[in-house]
Amino acid sequence: MTERDSVRIGATVIEYEIRRSERRRKTVQIRIDGGAVRVAAPSATPDGELRAIVRKRASWILKRLAEAAPEAAEKRFVSGETLPYLGEQVSLVVDCGEAPSPQIRLDRGRLRIVAPGDLEDGEREEQIRGAVVAWYRARAAERFPAAVDRWWPRLGCGEPSRVLIRDQRRRWGSCASDGTLRFSWRGMMLEPALIDYIVVHELAHLAQQNHSPDFWELVTNALPDARERRTRLREAGRTLPL
Repeated sequence: MTERDSVRIGATVIEYEIRRSERRRKTVQIRIDGGAVRVAAPSATPDGELRAIVRKRASWILKRLAEAAPEAAEKRFVSGETLPYLGEQVSLVVDCGEAPSPQIRLDRGRLRIVAPGDLEDGEREEQIRGAVVAWYRARAAERFPAAVDRWWPRLGCGEPSRVLIRDQRRRWGSCASDGTLRFSWRGMMLEPALIDYIVVHELAHLAQQNHSPDFWELVTNALPDARERRTRLREAGRTLPL
């Protein structure tokens, strides 16, 4: 049976799978496979000992994960480029106009952007990028609280949580000790099923502030295909353009 655990290194969380074997006598092996961290260990190895080994190898693990991640093409925010939104690629249509700052609207699968016409190329790109990030954040401020409200009856504990949207690149979400839930605006690039997984994952932390078997039982009771969603989420996260 595959187990899951995690360790925190500063602001970074390393999640890993554990596979125990009676045949393996002493050696604990760590490998990176398709962006996933896998730990092979003797069956009797305590969880705490495995966490210590993962912490000790953290620099190597993070370096290998970075090497395994394909680089997303840098965006120039011009017509014809695409950005992901709710799991679909939307085309950018960029025009110049009289607006004092870039204006954005989603129109029939296209992200239409009207930027001030008197900007130099570098300044126009910077302003459009900022406006695009603000647009994603605004959508996230609507989507994530609604998803939390939808899943709260099954997983919520205590008073309803505050939901905050943050600029978190390495983490899709987090659950503070006071119950505050924080989500990355980048989650709006994902398909809705993965947004639900992120929300369920963080709500489960209200009851279990760890990644113990009890935690994963809560998650899989809510989402029977949680493991498959988790794999898709890991793959999606390696190619985010922003």
